[in-house]
Amino acid sequence: MLPALAPHRHPPGYRAPALSTVLAALAALAAAPAMAQPREGGTLAPVEVQGNAEAQRRFDSAASHTSVPVDGFTAATPLVHLSELLVGQAGVVALDRQNHAQDLQIAVRGFGARSTFGVRGVRILVDGIPATMPDGQGQAATAQLQSAAQVEVLRGPLAQLYGNAAGGVLQVSTRDPRAGGGAQASVAAGSFGQRLAGASFDFGDRALSGLLDVSRFETDGWRDHSAARRTHLNGKLVARPDADTKITALLNLYHQPDAQDPLGLTRAQFHANPRQAPEVADIFGTRKSVAQNQWGLVLERQLGAADSVRARAYGGRRSLTQYLSFSGAAENSAGGVVDLDRDYHGLGLAWTHSAKMPSGLPLTWTLGVDADRLSEQRQGFVNQNGEAGALRRNERDRAGNTDVFAQVDAWLAPTWRAVAGVRASRVDMRVSDHFITPTNPDDSGARRWRQTSPVLGLVWSAGDQLNLYANVGRGFETPTLAEMAYSRDNTGPNFGLVASRSRQMEIGAKWQGAVHQVQAAWFDARSRSEIVPAATVNGRTVFQNADNVRRRGLELAWSAQAGAWKPRAAYTWLDAFFGDAYAGAGGARVAAGNRLPGTARHVAQLALDHAPSAAWQLGATLDVSGKVFANDVNSEAAPGFAVVGLRAGYTFGDATASTRWQAWARLDNLLDRRYAGSLIVNDGNGRFFEPAAGRRIMVGLRAQFL
Repeated sequence: MLPALAPHRHPPGYRAPALSTVLAALAALAAAPAMAQPREGGTLAPVEVQGNAEAQRRFDSAASHTSVPVDGFTAATPLVHLSELLVGQAGVVALDRQNHAQDLQIAVRGFGARSTFGVRGVRILVDGIPATMPDGQGQAATAQLQSAAQVEVLRGPLAQLYGNAAGGVLQVSTRDPRAGGGAQASVAAGSFGQRLAGASFDFGDRALSGLLDVSRFETDGWRDHSAARRTHLNGKLVARPDADTKITALLNLYHQPDAQDPLGLTRAQFHANPRQAPEVADIFGTRKSVAQNQWGLVLERQLGAADSVRARAYGGRRSLTQYLSFSGAAENSAGGVVDLDRDYHGLGLAWTHSAKMPSGLPLTWTLGVDADRLSEQRQGFVNQNGEAGALRRNERDRAGNTDVFAQVDAWLAPTWRAVAGVRASRVDMRVSDHFITPTNPDDSGARRWRQTSPVLGLVWSAGDQLNLYANVGRGFETPTLAEMAYSRDNTGPNFGLVASRSRQMEIGAKWQGAVHQVQAAWFDARSRSEIVPAATVNGRTVFQNADNVRRRGLELAWSAQAGAWKPRAAYTWLDAFFGDAYAGAGGARVAAGNRLPGTARHVAQLALDHAPSAAWQLGATLDVSGKVFANDVNSEAAPGFAVVGLRAGYTFGDATASTRWQAWARLDNLLDRRYAGSLIVNDGNGRFFEPAAGRRIMVGLRAQFL
């Protein structure tokens, strides 16, 4: 699970050190960083929100670990995209692309910034069930936010313990059913034809309770050719047959048919009219349809005073059809229409034991295993002006990971805590080609990667208000099946790609007082064999490996609670660059020192929330981003921007009423700034820019029946 510590703040016998000792330790940490890691096993567990106790555990954790609470009734936002909740988290960039045919762009400390579709380099879990497949490709859109309780982000070396492509870990946790049952309904409407309707139902008691949440979202789109609609159902059933056992069953159904893809724009198109879509979007009918059904089962059992186990099982099916912006008619092309049917499943088991060291101080260790599998039938067809034509690709792809992990958490002294862990991973991928012709030979093949990811660390409880920590770790990221799909000579999959491997370190401090809370972290990550573009062949991107990619930076976060006012600020300085030169796409030279595309050197948010009464909540935000390069050669870039947003909510009825109403409104891009909200990194057609929407408003009304 995300770092979870014992409920007590310090072991018996703790005495706060003098200020001189604190300063000396800070100097020692800066000179010789130690290493840290979470207490629990490599499988993230559902997180139960427990107010101050949960916040205390995050404060005590040996990591950059933050959490965003979610209340589906009082939130002054539609809860359509994770970007609504993740903005303002130091070290995290989550971009709404104004394109429902493509997933959000999510990056943590620069990991994942290169992704042009789906989520790369960041592991996503929903209620402890992976939304990232064994090959490292993830989807964030299937998280149902209306029924969420919180969104957690784990950054830095500790994330490496979650396996392949864990540059960061993102978990969405569904709330538990309300005691005594109840219901909720909501409607919302906004600019550019946005429409949202939802309903949820809670039932049962402590022994057996359930939650069912369904929503429907539609939009005409801010840009041309960007309309979309989706239906989402999320179900949770919780059984407690006895005081020591909890069984959670999960069901998630997601359907998004024919979401139009407006594609990116060239710089000239962006300046001429940012709301347009390129002509090829209409010619080839660019769009994507997705249907995903998933189930999950989680068992938590306390075996005794010292032992507990947690097991999970899940499975699902994802069907996708995507029409791309070219025909793919050439004999050696994979086609301009992608048709994919994927089945996936997995198992996980973790055993935790608590004991005492000879000194009498706490000791906890965890052993576990995870196994995840996917099998997909992938076909490609000629895109005949928006209709599927002749077959150009037909293969069965398989990927799987088998991981074992062990972790130890021990208090060395009343104020010093050592943590250590290791995760051994094996990732297998196999392609079985069923489209064999005289001009298209058998492209079947397989690859296997192995990685051992150790993490080591030390935490010092410098006082009741100050924690200092440092950690180091190693991780890896395999190429996905999609990144392996094409080779330079276009004769089949690129089995020569190797996994990227990284070494990371972090030094951090957390301080909390009666009014203020401050977090700071310095990090440094160095990667070998980073996966980067090599060429574009018949509209498809071919990837290669480049050595010595560096990501280093500083994260600062501050918040305060002063009566009815709650200001907060977050700032990230990220220096992400290529340490060595290499030959990029088309043979263009990527110089040493070039910035990693998709990353801004400076990102900040200033926010102010005000609650003038129990009924009202008001808020304002200023989001700032620096210049972002669009390609490895750094020849194109989107300039920095600053945008202002406002929000408000008003609740009718107090917390004891059987029926409550909540009205809310959200105004984004108040000053109607024109800017590129996201980039399609290294686009082979030069269509890098995805314009952000102009000034837009959305208002909603919710009713809660208890």
